[in-house]
Amino acid sequence: MIGVDGALYKSMEFTGDGIQYLSMDDRFTIANMAIEAGGKNGIFPVDDITKEYLKEHTKREWTAFEADEDAVYDEEYVIELDKLKPTVSFPHLPENTHTIDDCGDIAIDQVVIGSCTNGRIADMRTAAEILKGRHIAKGMRCIVIPATQKIYMQAMEEGLLKIFIEAGAVVSTPTCGPCLGGYMGILAEGERCVSTTNRNFVGRMGHVKSEIYLASPAVAAASAIAGKIASPEDI
Repeated sequence: MIGVDGALYKSMEFTGDGIQYLSMDDRFTIANMAIEAGGKNGIFPVDDITKEYLKEHTKREWTAFEADEDAVYDEEYVIELDKLKPTVSFPHLPENTHTIDDCGDIAIDQVVIGSCTNGRIADMRTAAEILKGRHIAKGMRCIVIPATQKIYMQAMEEGLLKIFIEAGAVVSTPTCGPCLGGYMGILAEGERCVSTTNRNFVGRMGHVKSEIYLASPAVAAASAIAGKIASPEDI
């Protein structure tokens, strides 16, 4: 719809009736991905959900800004949320998307759940709900990375880390590690990874002949269990 350069040097504003159903964690993920469209930022209107979040997370005074009623936009897109299906970005660009129904039978070697994009507590809960009482596929590597130390501690207090470990996953302290091919979870030649991170460029997570498939925490957790790209409905 927009592509990796559709918002080049622009702001992306997300509005509409569906916003009220998005948690702050949901909004953070969407705003995080605005840069992958070339945008300078991604913004949401300030509502009661925003105000409640700010009340719990800061003591500083803040000012709400909103678009002018007669604001002129370069482009407008309408997305019907109730018609969206789980989507996977195929190598080697985030814009190379396929719905889960069209992914086919793609075996994988590794799953990464977390990062700045999908490592918030809601993401941890989603992954844990799917992994609870189950085990990742034989030979599968699954790395779970909470985004911050606070989220790590909360996940531990809620028993989520125990669920991940019992499912066969490795839980890391907060880090960018595998996302940028720095360390931990580096892909070898020919390996495939389903990752909840934000970029799947050539060689991003290791060997230039490896493949990265970007997906949601729910799809990533289901894929870790199945040993291939899978929908939570398949588990």
